[in-house]
Amino acid sequence: MKSYFAYIFLLFSVAIYSQEKFTLYFDTKKFELNPKETARLNNWITQNKNNKIVAIHGYTDEDGTTGFNDTLAQRRVGFIYNSIKNQIKIREDFKTRSFGETFEQSKNKAENRRVIIYYILEKDLPREDEILGIKKQPVIEEPKPEIEYPEKLVFENPNGTKSEFKLDREFMKKVSKAKAGEKLTIENLNFIINTFAVVPESRGKLFELLLVLQSNPTLKIEIQGHLCCMPVDRTDLSTQRAKAIFNFLIAHDVYRARLSYKGFGSTAPIYPIPEKDEKERAANRRVEILIVEN
Repeated sequence: MKSYFAYIFLLFSVAIYSQEKFTLYFDTKKFELNPKETARLNNWITQNKNNKIVAIHGYTDEDGTTGFNDTLAQRRVGFIYNSIKNQIKIREDFKTRSFGETFEQSKNKAENRRVIIYYILEKDLPREDEILGIKKQPVIEEPKPEIEYPEKLVFENPNGTKSEFKLDREFMKKVSKAKAGEKLTIENLNFIINTFAVVPESRGKLFELLLVLQSNPTLKIEIQGHLCCMPVDRTDLSTQRAKAIFNFLIAHDVYRARLSYKGFGSTAPIYPIPEKDEKERAANRRVEILIVEN
């Protein structure tokens, strides 16, 4: 009875009909190539350096016992693999199969003593998985749990008094759900004119940002400062304002590696400078949050 033997580096079926193939022939009962076939193999390697091997299959004729032929097919595959493994790209999860004599034999015995190398051309490598019939499973991102932020925050000042801030929960939710690369403006964050000191009425905006960072431990942000009115930021005020927010968050125990800051002066205005009115000036005079990771 004829037997079937296979040894496989990865258990998946390969869509062989979609690939290129190169066949090498062996002398009877030999697992090493003769000089003529060795020259063919070396020439093929030279011409296919940038292609990629995906499978190697080995076969024998019917001469000899089934067990002998199974082993011979394995040794032929191994010989070819060792001849090419450091000279041409091989798919990491490629497979080898040894059919021995268990396949439909040709009447010409010489055609049965062979190894077939299956490979993909360099130009087709972007479609490699498609050619191999491998379907990538879509990555399904788990939705982040909804965080319920408070409507108000009561903060105890160093002098013992208490301050109450109304929080913009919609803004906080937007920051929580934002993806890397998104940018959000902190509305109504105002500073004392020509300084980096936040006006008392705007301190609640700092706590909104603090609460979001505390509730989202993987969130990383860059704080970006912008100015209005003047074409040149001579005192680097935009950077100082961004740094002031950075320092506030650090002072409240936000890990430094999650934060960075940058001043843009008036180089990235929403409205052209000089602005037409206070509405445009207020829009240009802003602090934005760039989501680095979330």
